[in-house]
Amino acid sequence: MSNERVFKMAFSRVYPLLVNKAERKGRTKEEVDEIILWLTGYDEVSLQEQLDKNVDYETFFGQAPQMNPNSEKITGVVCGVRVENIEDPLMQKIRWLDKLIDELAKGKSMEKILRS
Repeated sequence: MSNERVFKMAFSRVYPLLVNKAERKGRTKEEVDEIILWLTGYDEVSLQEQLDKNVDYETFFGQAPQMNPNSEKITGVVCGVRVENIEDPLMQKIRWLDKLIDELAKGKSMEKILRS
């Protein structure tokens, strides 16, 4: 799948998949939201507004109030690719979110996930 296709995917279609992945492993929607809010700087209201507006990934991350400065500490492999080596800034942000949700699903503590 090309980057452009991924960038144009509606975040509101991906979001339930992220929640389902976490819930299948005994985690909660609230934890998924906490991760998204931590990463992007959205608050609960603005996150819901983005979901309601059906924005794509590009818009979702482009309008994010402020990416967390600790997001640079997110390392590891997602879909066979090291997130710290991804050159496209938008794709890196998308993969950071994937990595954090993977860590949640694998049972890591929120403290470790949020790089506290």
